[in-house]
Amino acid sequence: MKRHAFAPALALVSAVLLLVAPSASAQARPAAQAPATKAAPVTAAPAPATAAKFTKMYKGVAEIEVIQAAPKRVGQDMVTVLKIRNMSPGTLSLLKVDEYWYDKTMKVVSGDTEPYRKPFNPGEVIEITMKSPIKPDLYKNQFAFSHANGQVKAKAVKKFD
Repeated sequence: MKRHAFAPALALVSAVLLLVAPSASAQARPAAQAPATKAAPVTAAPAPATAAKFTKMYKGVAEIEVIQAAPKRVGQDMVTVLKIRNMSPGTLSLLKVDEYWYDKTMKVVSGDTEPYRKPFNPGEVIEITMKSPIKPDLYKNQFAFSHANGQVKAKAVKKFD
């Protein structure tokens, strides 16, 4: 096995560079600032960052209110828009809406699934758009709601109070 004389020296040089490089950049002086002129607007300093808050997610059967717009045909899809308000005492995580379209024999022929990936806070109103492929025998649709920590009871309303 052949050893090279420069291998230990190379390791020593790279170790010294790793130690010296951060301290050299820390000692670098900031660039001189030009004096402010009367025409230049003065900008405020950015607000300090606030600490992130942990939100405890609601577990169990959640309650929501739903306003459903009439389904409309858009291109090759049947589009339904839902407005949903969280009536539960806590924040829901990973709300999921499933839409099922049935034919006249009540057999499922089309549908869509839309997740809401953000925390859904109490009293908050969100809008979810469902897009189901059009089939020739669409008759009736139905929705199923769920969240990461349990089931969802949905109540259909005409408007939010």
